[in-house]
Amino acid sequence: MKKIIIILLFILIFPFKISALETSAECAILMDQKSKRIMYAKNIHKVKSVASISKIMTAIIAIESEKINDKVIIGDEVLSAYGSSIYIKPGEEIILLDLVYGLMLRSGNDAALSIAKYVSGSVDNFVKLMNKKAEEIGIKNTVFNNPSGLDNETGNYSTAYDMALLTSYAMENELFKKVTGTKRHVVKTNMNTYEWFNKNKLLFMYEYATGGKTGFTEKARRTLVTTASKDNLDLVAVTLNDGNDFYDHQKLFEEGFNSYKNYQILKADKINILNETYYKKSFYLKRSFSYPLTEMEVDNIYLKFELEKKREYQNGDKVGIVKVMLGNESVYEDNVYIGEEKEKKKFNILEWLKSLW
Repeated sequence: MKKIIIILLFILIFPFKISALETSAECAILMDQKSKRIMYAKNIHKVKSVASISKIMTAIIAIESEKINDKVIIGDEVLSAYGSSIYIKPGEEIILLDLVYGLMLRSGNDAALSIAKYVSGSVDNFVKLMNKKAEEIGIKNTVFNNPSGLDNETGNYSTAYDMALLTSYAMENELFKKVTGTKRHVVKTNMNTYEWFNKNKLLFMYEYATGGKTGFTEKARRTLVTTASKDNLDLVAVTLNDGNDFYDHQKLFEEGFNSYKNYQILKADKINILNETYYKKSFYLKRSFSYPLTEMEVDNIYLKFELEKKREYQNGDKVGIVKVMLGNESVYEDNVYIGEEKEKKKFNILEWLKSLW
């Protein structure tokens, strides 16, 4: 079956400023949450212990469960928790969502154990869910062994790239976004009243910060995930083993916002394909697509349509693909569908005469 290849060029010109950037992290990444475009990379696929940023996975599994608004009665599992804690006690009654707040804001390892037991019945079953979810999301160099990130025995291992993908996925959930961006949360249980402030200092020091998670163990050292939004750009930064992490994250975000602008390249709607003469019907796309570009790139973005010459087809059939090209690289592709034939309106002399009055 022959194909029709049509290329449409874009000419977009906007002022940008691009500068060199360095961080003190062993591993670091700056990624656009929606397109997954990488704006900065340093050892992004190096596998390391990631400490408490693992709790992003624990939180999203709890939030996606059907139990998020359930009341949890804390069991003896919390007696084995060590490290950072929210200091809940056996017999205490607390909503699962509030445990997630304690997990994300205060990095409570006791909260992690209680969440795991309530959601899955045991820590082992919950860890299986964590690794299954990682596979579903498409993060391939990550292994979870516990819901907290503690690595005194067997910890959780991942990469800056995988943690950026995980966070981008989690930030699509509005409840997760609300929790991770909360600066202060007050909880009242049958035993106590808690006031938790978020350990993520970037929320308090950087106006565009929207969330994230801190982490530290002696083995992993300082790990940090943060998110920020400005001018229709939603970015995620991850650093592993970075003693100057909050400063580096702010610097990464500023570089991203100053150097990139988000463009809507495709729109979920009817689409005109210039110089296409084989089909006598219109075309449409089902999904929109936006992509961040720098000043040096805007002249190099174009669309490449690859249409099949189908002899038989029906409205709604896929008839080809469109590729968004940046230079010689395809950064996105999607299906092109055939639409309804546009009917030519017949000339009606009576209607024409009425229109004159």
